[in-house]
Amino acid sequence: MAEEKETKFKNVITIVTIIMTIIILLFVVYGIRKGVFKSPQKLVDYIKTFGPAAFIVFIFIQIIQVIFPIIPGGASCLAGVLAFGPLLGFVYNYIGLCLGSIVVFFLSRKYGLALILKLFKKETVEKYIAYIKNKKFTKVFFWGIFLPGAPDDLLCYIAGISDISFKKFFIIILLGKPLALYLYSLFMNVIPRIIK
Repeated sequence: MAEEKETKFKNVITIVTIIMTIIILLFVVYGIRKGVFKSPQKLVDYIKTFGPAAFIVFIFIQIIQVIFPIIPGGASCLAGVLAFGPLLGFVYNYIGLCLGSIVVFFLSRKYGLALILKLFKKETVEKYIAYIKNKKFTKVFFWGIFLPGAPDDLLCYIAGISDISFKKFFIIILLGKPLALYLYSLFMNVIPRIIK
């Protein structure tokens, strides 16, 4: 009886995953065709067309950009600040990126290296897999999430095939993302002023 319930639950999860993957793929294709992801301003204009539901759409976009790293993460983070202001933009960025990172971790844990190699360059993947082999991955993952500029989406995928526990992964994501987002936002605000 317990095995039957577990099988039904797994089947439901599989069906939901397939449906969500199709929806996400359709959204990404639509966004690319419409040029939504070409610049932060185009993304902002698109988000604002959803009115009161705009923040939900934005969080969804942030989840997608972690899962499918074809959307420029910097552009979407900046778009959040431009569309919702520094505080709410930060909060919505944080929620979306954390949720996306968690989804990526479980996708990677389920589908393994084959999925990662379809999304990222083999040489880059092998570089970070080497850290798993020499037991340095947790430290690399920690600093990669805390500091901006590291390939954090890839690191979340690699974490899924490493021996890091979900609890440790989750804590690093929750604590590391705010600092990285803050530093990135600071960088995005300061650089244009220096150039001027």
